[in-house]
Amino acid sequence: MTTTPSIRRFRLRGQGPAKPAVPPPPAEEPATELLSAGQTDPLTATGDDAAAIEGIRAEGLTARQLRMARRVAQRHGIRAEDDHALVHELRRRGIEPFQRSSMLALVTADPATEGEGAQAGAAAPRAEGPGLPQPVREKPRLPAQPLSEGARAAEVLRIQREIARRRKRRLAGLFLRLALFVFLPTALAGWYYYRVATPFYATNTAFVIQQASPVGGGVSSLLSGTQFATSQDAVTVQSYLQSRDAMLRLDQDLGFKAHFSQPFIDPLQRLAPDASNEAAYKVYKRNVKIGYDPNEGLIKMEVTAADPEVSKAFSEALIGYAEEQVDQLTERLRADKMKGAQESYDKAERDVKAAQDRILELQKSLGVLDPASESSVVMSRIAALENELQKKQLELDQLLDNPQPNKARVSGVQGDISRLEDAIAQWRAQLTEEQEGRASLSLMSAQLQLAQSELVNRQQLLSLALQQMESARIEANRQVRYLSMGVAPVAPDEATYPRAFENTAVAFLIFAGIYLMISITVSVLREQASA
Repeated sequence: MTTTPSIRRFRLRGQGPAKPAVPPPPAEEPATELLSAGQTDPLTATGDDAAAIEGIRAEGLTARQLRMARRVAQRHGIRAEDDHALVHELRRRGIEPFQRSSMLALVTADPATEGEGAQAGAAAPRAEGPGLPQPVREKPRLPAQPLSEGARAAEVLRIQREIARRRKRRLAGLFLRLALFVFLPTALAGWYYYRVATPFYATNTAFVIQQASPVGGGVSSLLSGTQFATSQDAVTVQSYLQSRDAMLRLDQDLGFKAHFSQPFIDPLQRLAPDASNEAAYKVYKRNVKIGYDPNEGLIKMEVTAADPEVSKAFSEALIGYAEEQVDQLTERLRADKMKGAQESYDKAERDVKAAQDRILELQKSLGVLDPASESSVVMSRIAALENELQKKQLELDQLLDNPQPNKARVSGVQGDISRLEDAIAQWRAQLTEEQEGRASLSLMSAQLQLAQSELVNRQQLLSLALQQMESARIEANRQVRYLSMGVAPVAPDEATYPRAFENTAVAFLIFAGIYLMISITVSVLREQASA
């Protein structure tokens, strides 16, 4: 037998330092002195005890188990030469040395027993340092008798059967857990998809939002015709079709709630007859799927219903709602642009008309159609009179050059000159002075010129307003959006959902993943708890 290592004492919380273990007496003492009162010597044991000891030897106890038994026997004051005899004696007294409680008793020993052990081991040599384990000295024991070939084969067969039985038990437990947590839920899901689930028909459509081609160049013309020009509108239309407003309109027009509340629909997909709008909206989101592809600028929509014609009708109604939404997106912008341009043009027209009326009122009040022409007539008459006056002056000078001029002729010429000067003064007065309550031609000309210049300015503003209105009309036409169908809705002739095999496979993967995660978590927690 191998030598037994030293026994270690454990110090419990709240107690004093551990006391050294009680070593057995020296090996040279006779065996009769090592036996306690009432204990049977294994050398003189009866036949039944010897058979029991041989049975213990046949168990194939390890050296660690024999050391554990020796510590338990020392704790209870039992001594013997043979470790197998110690195990037999402990079992005869109803003590199982390999149980956890027996090992804990070594740690939680009462003080009285420890005192006795200390007195019994006072004669034993101390190890260096307080609280260190003391060596245990035993008499040399004879090796156990070897087993026969038949007994060894029987023991090996028993161990193999025990290992196989444990393996089968673990496999059976594993298959039971898999059947309970994975296979059974997967079977229920498959039974639902194959036998219970109501067939649904899906109508697929695809449409794109286009922008009118602008007139002229610029950045807007470069972006026109691409998905960047209408991406914001497409996202807005997608959000509207997925909103509660679209669901309520669809229910009001085609009875969305009534269709999904029909009794032939399975309970998991059926909508209660008195369902709220929130419950109906959940069903709407599950059966109306809309996606936007930014690369191609397409809006793809899939509408699912229990009847193919109803699915097509729902899809067409939603496309109509989308067209209305597209028209409303730019209607206000176009109306604002045209409204401002139209108001500017109308104001310019009113100003031109007011300027024209002002000119007419001046002409009527002054009694002159054109002061400029009147002034030119007056100026021409004044010029003619001045020419005549100049002739009369030359004639008078000629008469006065004679040494003896004819006074009658001189007087006549002078009278003509005086009359011509008076006429010229009168005509000149018409140009700058009022005549019998009538304004002068210069004042009338100035007033008419101001009115005419104002009319010219108003006409120019009217022309600019007309150009602005035309530009606004072109811009408004450019802001128009069109919904063009890429894939028209067509009623399917076969059920699209449920996809029984795919859904069952997905359910199996989900349940298997959940079971695997729970198993790993439990294993980690168990390992941490037992550490």
